[in-house]
Amino acid sequence: MPTVPPPVTAQFASRISAIGSENAFKIGPHIREVESRGTRVIRCNIGEPDFPLPHHIAEAVKREIDRGQTHYCDPQGVEPLRAAIAKSMGESRGVEITPDRVVVFPGAKPPIGFAQEIYCDPGAEVIYPSPGFPIYESFTRYLGAVPVPLHLREEQSFAFGARDIERLITGRTKLIYLNFPSNPTGGVASREQLEEIADVIMALAPPDVRVYSDEVYEHILYGCAKHHSIASVRGMAERTILVSGVSKSYAWTGGRVGWAVLPTAEEAAVFRNLNINYFSCVPAYNQLGAAHAIESPQSAVSIAEMVGEFEERRDFIVPRLNAIDGITCAMPQGAFYVFPNIAGVCDRLGIHDHFASSMFQMFLLYEYGVATLDRKSFGQIGAEDKHYLRISIATAMDDLQEAVARIERASTDVEGFRRFIAKGKVA
Repeated sequence: MPTVPPPVTAQFASRISAIGSENAFKIGPHIREVESRGTRVIRCNIGEPDFPLPHHIAEAVKREIDRGQTHYCDPQGVEPLRAAIAKSMGESRGVEITPDRVVVFPGAKPPIGFAQEIYCDPGAEVIYPSPGFPIYESFTRYLGAVPVPLHLREEQSFAFGARDIERLITGRTKLIYLNFPSNPTGGVASREQLEEIADVIMALAPPDVRVYSDEVYEHILYGCAKHHSIASVRGMAERTILVSGVSKSYAWTGGRVGWAVLPTAEEAAVFRNLNINYFSCVPAYNQLGAAHAIESPQSAVSIAEMVGEFEERRDFIVPRLNAIDGITCAMPQGAFYVFPNIAGVCDRLGIHDHFASSMFQMFLLYEYGVATLDRKSFGQIGAEDKHYLRISIATAMDDLQEAVARIERASTDVEGFRRFIAKGKVA
């Protein structure tokens, strides 16, 4: 018998080492390992509403399947959905939008990277919020552009103003990412803040710069908070890529329907072409279900019920976290996360590593069965010595109550932390 040679290790392209991931999913194997030992893990890591898809939307999807909407369709998105998006987003933001400027994607993630592929040559600069959705930063490096983090500060309620962004804009700036309401902080921008930011962009940025306004949490707001879009500011609709989707507002993460409104039909055609190359199209039955979700008056009722429960959980957990010695937690105005500062806990436990929150995150998971996300999961550049956790409140109230109790116990367990570190389980 001839000897079978050993398999040859694949040689990856160098750019693969530059792309990161979304740690909300990456932490999954750690959760499974803890659960395999018989520990019940409370999952506060994932950004997914813990509510079912509203019945009226589910029934609409079923009807479209029964009608045979199961084949290829327009790679830009089916016309009824693009028309519904144009009408809804245009009316809510006070701008005119035509369906030929709308492109539909399998979720709201693809246009993040597509925008960089389309607008950025190597060396172009991309400004993005940090902490922020991790793909903003990791895709920049992957494509050879230059990441320029805009660090959000707790004392400013994780929003920012004109002075914060003006020092970052140069002649090489090509894309500026905004995300309000914000993941992971729950920050919400006022109309006045957006007007100031817009003034700086129009005064200092190159005329062809594009502002990528990620507004997927637009309907998840608390108290008197209002959603404002920079596209509504005079002169900005012509520069803004306006993005949203069904995952958060309709608790439909598995539907994978997101969209972008582009400044021009010509730009929309380029995004459409990337859709063809990557995905062909988004299933028509889900798109038509999304059109029904946007247009049905029942949706507002479903959203209000969900947001009401999120608000109740927010109002419970923030005071409880603030009562723990070593933790401070701002009150989020939108999205469904809280973002506590755990610097005091890290000091008490003797964690002096630059990414101390990562060490506490893993200790909390392995020894106390609570899954959260650390600060570096939301942008690594310049995040050293910034010690926060993201806790998703898309978690049942009973579980949140237990999670806070476990966090409180972990925050004082100095000996337990030392034993944990000795095991070498830090990610």
